[in-house]
Amino acid sequence: MSEVDREVADLKGPAAMPRRNGELVFNQPWEGRAFGMTVALRESHPFGWESFRVRLEREIAAAGPADDGTRYYERWLAAFEQLLVDEGLVSSEELANRGDEYREGVRDEVF
Repeated sequence: MSEVDREVADLKGPAAMPRRNGELVFNQPWEGRAFGMTVALRESHPFGWESFRVRLEREIAAAGPADDGTRYYERWLAAFEQLLVDEGLVSSEELANRGDEYREGVRDEVF
């Protein structure tokens, strides 16, 4: 098992990833892509996994007790985007512009 595999498997408590029968669960294609981008970045640009976990837990806590976990990957994506900004890999403006491009149909989702 790689270091990244171990880090993902070791996410506990509120940051623990949704699983069914021991396998990761992705309900929408974008959820798997958000997960994959985070793992790929971790493998190519070693950021502190602990700092990502802290961001993820902060996002989950901010959602409050009414969140039943069905929006886990929205929290994951928010934590990943914050990591990208904090690491200086992309600016907040670049993220906002890219999101607008998808919403406006300027960019197509890739499957």
